[in-house]
Amino acid sequence: MAQINTLSIRKHKVAQGSDPLVAVTAYDYTFAKLVDGLVDIVLVGDSLGMVVQGHPNTLSVKLEEMIYHSRCVAKGLKSAHLVVDMPFMSYQINIESALKNAGRLLSEGEAHAVKVEGGVTVSRTITRMVEVGIPVMGHVGLTPQSVHALGGYRVQGKTASARESIIQDAIALEDAGVYAIVLEGIPIELSQAITDRVKVPTIGIGAGPHCDGQILVLQDFLGLNIDFQPKFVKKFAELAEETRSAVNAYASEVRKKSFPEKEHSFHVNS
Repeated sequence: MAQINTLSIRKHKVAQGSDPLVAVTAYDYTFAKLVDGLVDIVLVGDSLGMVVQGHPNTLSVKLEEMIYHSRCVAKGLKSAHLVVDMPFMSYQINIESALKNAGRLLSEGEAHAVKVEGGVTVSRTITRMVEVGIPVMGHVGLTPQSVHALGGYRVQGKTASARESIIQDAIALEDAGVYAIVLEGIPIELSQAITDRVKVPTIGIGAGPHCDGQILVLQDFLGLNIDFQPKFVKKFAELAEETRSAVNAYASEVRKKSFPEKEHSFHVNS
């Protein structure tokens, strides 16, 4: 299967007859290898701060951690397009540091592109990244790195002025040269308006069915994250229960000394 790239992703406008893009998060080699060939895009999200590290938000995730997880995921992918989040304060200080950090995510993290949160305020930085050959995916609406400024994880774009601001953010990202835009936590009417307005694909998470693609955190829709059940997540499996059941069976056999048996053991003459 050919490697999916930014050019092929740009063609996925559903209104033009393309199939919706399928994207998931992954943070390690094992899951990356499992999803490769089944999805178009794998995102190493800074959501790893919550899913992997147990933090209440994404703000404490470091650039080095994103590089490490991106490199792990890259080893498991042959066809999926690999995007990695630029973590908090890795691109906001100035354009020069943003370029350096994005470059590290591509060279050391082996990612194909970076994802940046924000719209108008980061458009100049994104323009410069694109100019030097760094592909950028945008992200507007509910931007988790602004959780404190937004007053929590709240649906954005409920008022007319807020909707117009998010539309302008999306337009600014397109003008800056992004090849796709994540729309998170916004009403379906707004996501449809943006999807119809911009020429690059939109990828929704909690943004309704009108986007050009969808993304979810893998652990969420596999039912592995038992503490997080937002409205926009559909569970396609209940692996938390299956995992606990398997661990319980293993523990039981070890305690009863029924595992390991001869078939699971090595012998001198084998």
